[in-house]
Amino acid sequence: MQRRTVTRHLSLGLLVLAAHRRAWALSLSDLSNRDATAGLKAALEQGAQAAVALLGKEGGFLDNAKVRIPLPGYLEDAGQMLRRLGQGQRVDELVTGMNRAAEQAVPMGRDLLVNAVKTMSVNDAKNILSGGEHSVTDFFASKTREPLGTRFLPIVTKATEKVDLARKYNKVADRAARFGLIKAEDTKIEGYVTGKTLDGLYTIIGDEERKIRQDPVGTGSAILKKVFGAL
Repeated sequence: MQRRTVTRHLSLGLLVLAAHRRAWALSLSDLSNRDATAGLKAALEQGAQAAVALLGKEGGFLDNAKVRIPLPGYLEDAGQMLRRLGQGQRVDELVTGMNRAAEQAVPMGRDLLVNAVKTMSVNDAKNILSGGEHSVTDFFASKTREPLGTRFLPIVTKATEKVDLARKYNKVADRAARFGLIKAEDTKIEGYVTGKTLDGLYTIIGDEERKIRQDPVGTGSAILKKVFGAL
């Protein structure tokens, strides 16, 4: 009698487990293209808005070790030497100026980021949902890097012109590039800072999207819960 009871409970447990597995499989297959695209758009727009708010304020870059813009390559080493020679304040002024320029530029890209999300195709959505951890960064970079770079450059240029050392940086960097000490694209502080601003922006957008994947319920959005909960 006891043996039949145990067997009955075991069978019931297996049936429940099988039902859960079928439900999980159906939850993925039953997601329509419309649901998946809507959920992803909501996630990416939320992530982009959060990234702009986080970075586009004083300290957004300078106080965030993950995206803080340093002097490039050889010049970072030269900066350490200048500090030892008592020129640390001038180096700090340049680094601060570069990061302040990035912080001023980022809010100007909000509309381009949101528009990239709103015009996303179903194929874009599928690629991101099935892609790896860099799929969001790759999407935004492919859609917005060039136009954002064009928009950010004059803002960065204006901000870095206020730092006298920026002019000297360009001269030193040009010489360093001739000896292969830094990349050619880093010889102008304006271009270097613009590139790093974009890198930092996409990095934080990716971080925000991963948070939503990990805790879709915490977003308070029904469509995000449905799509990312299924995944």
